[in-house]
Amino acid sequence: MQLIAGLWLALAAAQDSARVPRLEQDRARVPRLEQDSAPAPRLELSEVYRTARTQSPRAEAARALATAAMARVPSSKLPPDPQVQLGFMNYTIPGLAPMEAIGMPQLQVMQMFRTAGKLRLSGRASNAQAGAANERARSVEWEVRNEVAMAFYDLYAVDEALNVSRRTLRLLQDIRSIAEAMYRVGDGRQTDVLRAQVEIARMVEDTVRMTTMRTGMAARLNALLDRPAGSVVARPALPVFPDSVMALDAVLAQSDADRPMLRAAARDVDAASAQAEFARREIWPDLIVGVQYAQRGGAMGTERMGSLMLGASVPVFARSRQFKMREETAAMRQMAEAELADMRAWTRGDVTNAYANLARARNLSALYRTTIIPQAEATVSSALAAYRVGGVDFMTLLDDRMTVNKYRQELFALEAEQGKAWAELEMLLGRELLEPNPARSEPERGEQPEHAVHGENRND
Repeated sequence: MQLIAGLWLALAAAQDSARVPRLEQDRARVPRLEQDSAPAPRLELSEVYRTARTQSPRAEAARALATAAMARVPSSKLPPDPQVQLGFMNYTIPGLAPMEAIGMPQLQVMQMFRTAGKLRLSGRASNAQAGAANERARSVEWEVRNEVAMAFYDLYAVDEALNVSRRTLRLLQDIRSIAEAMYRVGDGRQTDVLRAQVEIARMVEDTVRMTTMRTGMAARLNALLDRPAGSVVARPALPVFPDSVMALDAVLAQSDADRPMLRAAARDVDAASAQAEFARREIWPDLIVGVQYAQRGGAMGTERMGSLMLGASVPVFARSRQFKMREETAAMRQMAEAELADMRAWTRGDVTNAYANLARARNLSALYRTTIIPQAEATVSSALAAYRVGGVDFMTLLDDRMTVNKYRQELFALEAEQGKAWAELEMLLGRELLEPNPARSEPERGEQPEHAVHGENRND
């Protein structure tokens, strides 16, 4: 019996002496990202938006395309360039001298004039096409903005979950210390210590996995901002979410009126209508006016002559050209109208889905913050106190602690989903709905208090 007691005391002493190195090994295995360091500058959503607007190659290409479309507008309202011809009539060969009485040089200018309002319709179509290109450029900017917001919120969720995991790791280490102390005095079991060790190892594994995820998400954000993949990305700061949301009917009406993609499609319909009307009038002949000046030497001196010519284009291939053009432009207008109707239907569906996601994330975030997490924290404190006096077993305490960890990670995921829903609604409406700057600088926002375990452990 004394031998067993001696072995037990030796084992307890060995565990106690190994406790400090083991804590250091646990922490050494955790990737150090803002761990145990002073608060670092936070990455604000407004900064990400500014960088995307100025550096995104996709947005720059769309703006360049809109500029090119606008540059085509003035020329579409002008008639064809005049034709100038210089001729030498009735010259001898091979001497190339003007023949007597009939040899003369002449200058001829010809100009075609479009009839039946064709220039006005051409300008109207070009204006509409340029407007559509400009709206598409705005739509691309909103799409890029939405993409960087999605990457920003994904990074926020994994960063906050990673921070929760690191803090939970420290709490688990304190729980293990309590289990070891109780085991040394005979009030605990060795299985409790071993189970704590297993949970610590699992938490280290989760931390390593989330750190790797963060690296990939940071690379994605850098790619969207056209920065090197290895550029350092600070920890995102959650922006201010509005306290209220517009009614769904108002959001749907605003998206139908203001979404750049829908406005671009509507301008495409205008352009197709103008082109269809132009095609119907293409059967009308265009007027050609020409003037001619000639001079020759005569017995009385230089004789000068002028001529006026009038002509018109003749649509001799109307059945295969002008009439087919009417069919083509009518089909293009029908396609543009169908695409607009399709975009409106999908926009209504996307708005409704984003609105529902926003409502779900808002309601669940409030529930987690005001009810679920406080109650879970109270349960952990109660379980810890009961465990110290043998009221509950170690598994109950550990499960309660890990449940709080899960709830807090779910809260941060819900906040990220709420931000994504706001960003998607902004893209669908084509206007800002929230302030992209954080309300305050709180690097440890929403994290569980450590004193619930640390304080009691210090009293051992």
